[in-house]
Amino acid sequence: MRAARLIKMVLLLQSRPAMTAAELARELEVSERTVTRDAQALSEAGVPVYADRGRAGGYRLIGGYRTRLTGLARSEAEALFLSGVPGALREMGLEDAASAARLKVSAALLPSLRDASRSAAQRFHLDAPNWFTEPRTPELLPAVADAVWDDRRITARYRSGEAGVERELEPYGLVLKAGVWYLCARVAARGSYRVYRVGRFTAVEVGEERFERDEEFDLPAFWAQRAERFARSILRAEVVVRLTEAGVRRLPYVVDPASAREALAAAAPADEHGRVTVTLPVESEEVAHGQLTSLGPEAEVLAPGSLRERFARDALRLAALYR
Repeated sequence: MRAARLIKMVLLLQSRPAMTAAELARELEVSERTVTRDAQALSEAGVPVYADRGRAGGYRLIGGYRTRLTGLARSEAEALFLSGVPGALREMGLEDAASAARLKVSAALLPSLRDASRSAAQRFHLDAPNWFTEPRTPELLPAVADAVWDDRRITARYRSGEAGVERELEPYGLVLKAGVWYLCARVAARGSYRVYRVGRFTAVEVGEERFERDEEFDLPAFWAQRAERFARSILRAEVVVRLTEAGVRRLPYVVDPASAREALAAAAPADEHGRVTVTLPVESEEVAHGQLTSLGPEAEVLAPGSLRERFARDALRLAALYR
C-alpha cells in the first residue's frame, strides 16, 4: 500500500514543477504528516525530493529526475493505450503528437509489455458517431483545441438562428457527444459557463492572452449537469398514455429514459387488464407521435385529444392497408 503511494507521489511531482504538502495530501488521501514521512523515505531511497520551506514552500524533484515505467502490470499498460480516441485526436490535429507519445511510452515499458498497444487495439475500438449519420469534422476544431490546451482566450463568431453573434470566450474543454463536438467555455464578459456547438462557429481568432483557469471546474460533472438540464428543458408538453405490460417494458427505449422511469414510478397501479396509465413529458406533440407510434397497439393515447385523433386516423389508414 505504501509502495504504491510512494510511486504515485513521485509521478505527481514529475508532472508538476512543485506541490505543497496540502496538495499532495489531498491527491494521496493522507495527512500532511504522512506526506512529510513519505518524502523523507523517498529521499533516503535515492529519489531527489527537495522540500522548500516557508508559506509558499512545497516539494519538488531536482536534477531532472525521471522514473521509468517499469512498475506497470500488463493490464495497466493495455489500459493506458486504450485511453486515447484515435478519431477524436485526428480531428483535433493531435494524431502525430499522440503517435509520438505512444512510441515513447512503448520504449519505456519492459520488453515483456511492448506488445500492449497492439493487444489492446485488437480487442477494443471506440466508434463515437451515431448510426446512419455522416460524421463531419468542424473546420475550426483544431484552432479551438489549441486554445483549450494553451488556456488562451478566443474571439468566436457563431450562428444563432439567422443572425451571427460574437463572443470573447475562455475555452475550458471539448466534449465529443455522438459524433458532435461541443465547447464548454466561460463567457469572459459575464463569468458564466456555456456550451457551444463547434460546428456552428463561423470564425475563431485565438488571442495571445492566457486566462486564469478555475481549478475547481470539473468538465465531466459540468457536462453531465448541462446534458441533463438540456434533456429536461426540451420536454415542454405532456401526453397521457395507457400502456400494456409490453408497452411499459418498451417505453424507456422510445422516449427519454429518465422521464419514462419517473412517469412510471408516479403512475397509479395497473387496472384489471394489467394496463398502466402514465402522464409523460414530451418535446412536442409531433415528436410524441413519432415516438409512441413505435409502440403500436401496446400504447393508447388518452390526451391531448388532437394527438389521440391523429393516432385514430393512423389506425384507420393501417386498417385500410391491411384489410
